[in-house]
Amino acid sequence: MAEKPSRRDQILNAAAELFARHGFHGVGIDDIGAAVGISGPALYRHFRSKDAMLGEMLTSISERLLDGGQSRVDAATSAEEALRELIGWHVDFALDDPALITVQMRNLANLTDPDRRRVRALQRRYVEVWVETIRRTVPDFDEPTARAAAHAVFGLINSTPHSAHLDRDQMASLLSRMALASLTPAVVTS
Repeated sequence: MAEKPSRRDQILNAAAELFARHGFHGVGIDDIGAAVGISGPALYRHFRSKDAMLGEMLTSISERLLDGGQSRVDAATSAEEALRELIGWHVDFALDDPALITVQMRNLANLTDPDRRRVRALQRRYVEVWVETIRRTVPDFDEPTARAAAHAVFGLINSTPHSAHLDRDQMASLLSRMALASLTPAVVTS
């Protein structure tokens, strides 16, 4: 049986859905409170401000992506397996948390400067996990090419909140195949 999310997590999840749908500035504290069945001012028992909510949300997303990606790469027994695991991890994240992907893509500029610096540092580290994995898998790629390829794959995978044409499993399979194929045909055919 799944553990019930804490009130804090419920608030963050509701805020993510609302921010994704209406934008950060289109959502008020009262809207978030109503979504979780409490008054807007009661949210201040959990977060000091709406800005703090967004900061925790985007920092948490970035930490989760980095930790999950790194652990999968570390557990892999080959470069090809590491790449497949990394792609699968990001695809699962994008499909399971489309609101978070949308909030991350649209609201980085709305973070306070300290939160933005922290999120950007975590994102850069996550990109480096991809760059290193791509270069181990495709030795012909120099660093700029591997970096460009990583960002192109992010664009492909992160577009999923805007697509609802296939069921989740079909979409996961399609995105994984497309991401692998875009990086190297040798990985796809092995």
